[in-house]
Amino acid sequence: MSDTDRTEAHTSTGPEHEASRPDAPREKQRFELGTGPGRVLVWFYGVFTVAAASRSIVEMILDFGKAPLAYILSAVAAVVYGFITYSLVRGGETARRAALVCCAAELAGVLIVGTWARLEPSAFPDSTVWSGFGMGYLFIPVILPVTGMIWLRHARND
Repeated sequence: MSDTDRTEAHTSTGPEHEASRPDAPREKQRFELGTGPGRVLVWFYGVFTVAAASRSIVEMILDFGKAPLAYILSAVAAVVYGFITYSLVRGGETARRAALVCCAAELAGVLIVGTWARLEPSAFPDSTVWSGFGMGYLFIPVILPVTGMIWLRHARND
């Protein structure tokens, strides 16, 4: 929904406006994914998209042969973060479901890569965004998908 659509939705006299009348039947209020706490998630995911993409691009250009798996995983993290950011901004039920799946995949990635890096450190001569369960990023990579999944479940349109 664009800013223009949001403005028109708030100023229209259509069914949305009628639902606010006391004698109108009550409907569950629908809200956008990127509002309220969702706005904070959009900000964090946006920052992490830029950070992970920048990191992976620089590492791939400068020294790809040193740790190709780590650098590719950082690029994958950037794509996942970017898709979640886009879905939160886009809004709607389909975007909510897609973002929920991506948050679950992100959490799985953080847990798998974090565990793998602990069990077999030689597989990761250099760290990834998800190494050490996101320790290099204050554990935000493990906290963010959990927070995102909670928000996305709350935002469900029943």
